[in-house]
Amino acid sequence: MTTQAHEDKGTAWVVMGVSGCGKSKIGSMLADALGIPFIEGDAFHSETNVAKMSAGTALTDDDRRDWLLSLRDKLAAREGGAVLSCSSLKRAYRDLLRGAGGDVRFVHLAGERSLLEQRVSNRPGHYMPPSLLDSQLCTLEPLQPDEAGITLDIRDTPERLVAQILATIPA
Repeated sequence: MTTQAHEDKGTAWVVMGVSGCGKSKIGSMLADALGIPFIEGDAFHSETNVAKMSAGTALTDDDRRDWLLSLRDKLAAREGGAVLSCSSLKRAYRDLLRGAGGDVRFVHLAGERSLLEQRVSNRPGHYMPPSLLDSQLCTLEPLQPDEAGITLDIRDTPERLVAQILATIPA
């Protein structure tokens, strides 16, 4: 997985899914493989949103709007490609991110609830409590056939997941 083998610097990749699916790890690895910047979406949540989630309260569409707009602006400002980790749970959220312009593709990291719960429970100090997993799963709208992207199974190793993403890039 070298950058020379994967010249896809114009694409914005959004690694999406519910909490615990591996967005940050896979996103960071993908960005490294492509030699493009990685944007950690969680770093752009407002203090109010972080406090809400920490208290076990699910975010509403209104809560997420400014966060998504700031992430869209980060993607729009990119020169070349970038990889963003962002839950992107609803199509409307993904539509907002696509507003960044250019080629925006999504990688949905999907898995069974039991595996996701195990992963979320093993993240001490993270503001997202396991109690919010069900609300995220209820909110999740999988990628639709007309959306540029792929869905991958999180049971695969991180290396295999990144290889699968890279395999979608035309040579």
